Amino acid sequence: MAATPLKIANTIAAEIKATSAQVSAAVGLLDEGATVPFIARYRKEVTGGLDDTQLRVLSERLVYLRELEARRTSILESISGQGKLTDDLAAKIASVSTKAELEDIYLPYKPKRRTKAEIARERGLGPLADRILAERDRVPADLAQAFLGADVPDAKAALEGARDIIAEQITENADLLKRLRQHMKENAFLRSRVVDGKKEAGAKFSDYFDHTERWATVPGHRALAMLRGWNEEVLSVDIVVDQDNVEQVKPVERIIASFYALGQKPGDKWLAEVFGWTWRVKLSMSLSLDLMREMRERSEEEAIRVFARNLKDLLLAAPAGTRATMGLDPGIRTGVKVAVVDNTGKVLETTTVYPFPPKNDVRGTQAELASLIRKHKVELIAIGNGTGSRETEKLVADMLAVLPAPKPTKVIVSEAGASVYSASETAAAEFPNLDVSLRGAVSIARRLQDPLAELVKIEPKSIGVGQYQHDVDQGKLSRSLDAVVEDAVNAVGVDLNTASAPLLARVSGLGKSSADAIVAHRDANGPFESRKELLKVPRLGARTFEQCAGFLRIPNGKEPLDASSVHPEAYGVAKKIVAACGRDVRSLMGDSAALKKLDPQMFVDERFGLPTVKDIVAELEKPGRDPRPEFKTATFADGIDEIKDLKVGMLLEGTVTNVAAFGAFVDIGVHQDGLVHVSQLADRFVKDPHEVVKAGDVVKVRVTEVDVARKRIGLTMRKDGGGEQPSRDQRRDAPRGGNNRAQPSKQQPPSQGAFGAALAEAMKRK
Repeated sequence: MAATPLKIANTIAAEIKATSAQVSAAVGLLDEGATVPFIARYRKEVTGGLDDTQLRVLSERLVYLRELEARRTSILESISGQGKLTDDLAAKIASVSTKAELEDIYLPYKPKRRTKAEIARERGLGPLADRILAERDRVPADLAQAFLGADVPDAKAALEGARDIIAEQITENADLLKRLRQHMKENAFLRSRVVDGKKEAGAKFSDYFDHTERWATVPGHRALAMLRGWNEEVLSVDIVVDQDNVEQVKPVERIIASFYALGQKPGDKWLAEVFGWTWRVKLSMSLSLDLMREMRERSEEEAIRVFARNLKDLLLAAPAGTRATMGLDPGIRTGVKVAVVDNTGKVLETTTVYPFPPKNDVRGTQAELASLIRKHKVELIAIGNGTGSRETEKLVADMLAVLPAPKPTKVIVSEAGASVYSASETAAAEFPNLDVSLRGAVSIARRLQDPLAELVKIEPKSIGVGQYQHDVDQGKLSRSLDAVVEDAVNAVGVDLNTASAPLLARVSGLGKSSADAIVAHRDANGPFESRKELLKVPRLGARTFEQCAGFLRIPNGKEPLDASSVHPEAYGVAKKIVAACGRDVRSLMGDSAALKKLDPQMFVDERFGLPTVKDIVAELEKPGRDPRPEFKTATFADGIDEIKDLKVGMLLEGTVTNVAAFGAFVDIGVHQDGLVHVSQLADRFVKDPHEVVKAGDVVKVRVTEVDVARKRIGLTMRKDGGGEQPSRDQRRDAPRGGNNRAQPSKQQPPSQGAFGAALAEAMKRK
């Protein structure tokens, strides 16, 4: 009865708007070990042109649906082994499409510890429960008289046993649970309250001290904020249903009563009391926990999507290019760490200067920096945006003012994750003789030259472009972010002869061991002269070569096509195209006019279809093209160095550092990102902030609100200067202190009664 692979293919096809044949083809390639970037770029004919987004969803859903089928098979075997599997039950199990529905059906058959209901059955009270349900016109107490004995001394004990049996039947009825769960989803509220004595310590959660909103519509970031407040022992969080209903018999109890067709007979009245008791004691808590878990899961999925999108934007930010760069890692007491790298990122010189207290060596610092600029012909100065950033920027600006032209360009660079990289094994291997504090300056310089090449060395979660990244499922987050990094690296392509091992490790088909082997071969034998030489690398076979070759570039190599994204397997097609133009491949590459005269259909053969031929022609037009935008920088306003310098109405330039569901955070150079609420992003309705901005964008903003005490800065990008400001409910969307990068609390969740304890356990299990 388990679903066939075709059923899985049909399910995924409907979700990604493709055909089952396309899905089956992609699944076959994935099962053979092909990567998503490889399939998306070089197997378009096989999959009918599925793109990387569709393939990522396909891959994720494939894992879930295969797990579902494995569980379905296991449950069928379990029930069959008990001798309880009927045709109707098997059909019901085969029809469900989620793990939750499957587990609801399995509940009555699931081996369990000895329950009160089991004990009651052992005492012979099962038939009593059946008679009460069947003979509603009889008084249950009268029916109980026939079941008294040594273990059941009186009618009260008999009815309590019958109640336990009926309550268990109710809590294990999949159809009833589905009906109750749906009612709760439509009518439940999420409620948070401040814990006594926690107002002052938990001020950052003040918007949720007395907050209630519909469970079905609570935004993910607000749900996670409340759950974080609960985890930090500041808030109590509950799911409440039908809270405004003043009737003695609540709607949920009426649903149960209707399910069992209760009337006004003596047995019905007793059953109504049992149903109410079952709801209050058992179902209310278990279903509330189900809703809490579902809310958390959907909130986490939203947070992970936001993080992944921001990470993609950051990785694909414009590179400043191959120019000599000075990296400055600001520090007050410990000094400003300085590193100069050449146009390839090679470290030329490092030092530490002390322009701030206690040494205050401003003149000495400026003289030393100027000397380094002249000595190494520095074109760019990358200044980390941490503590001391604006002071360091002013110091550099004053120095540049007196330098003769040409002068370097100074740029504020996000240093998120630089300290993590500095202390990592990767950095230690790269700079074994360089002090940890100076490695950060090198990283800051290099991430200006090429953000992607440098940021791949840092664990994605440490880059700091997500909301509540510490609160979500870390396994799901890691998988999502790893996919983003893989897609970004392969979209840009990698120079085989200059790439670091961490960058190579992200190339399709390669991993850490393969990347290390490539670097070792390169160090021992010199630069690769052709892609074919990869096959000489130990343990790098034909299968790996197939996956990685098209994403690796060799500029100025023996084979001109090695500098392009044309895969070696398709060089024959490319050379036919070149021959048709009667030109040398080097002279043809980049000549759009000549290539546009060709009919791509002429070069289609049994192996390579029209999509691949068109890709080859496009690549010949713009060989090795970089999909990243042109480099540009924000200019911070002079004299605006701290939040207290801001005034409402100021027009400033800044860089978008983070995009969340409720708006965008912008660095305007005051050590505290300001928030442009989603309602302030444009002079039109904006549903998703990513429609308007992305991380790394340079934007013009106007200050609308400055709250120094709470470190909150309100900004607008609307031409009318802000218009109607966001309401209190809208502003509460934003976490306290702007861009929320707080670490998770190490405290244990508080005890908030039975629900709090159960919630804590549920969160642990998650």
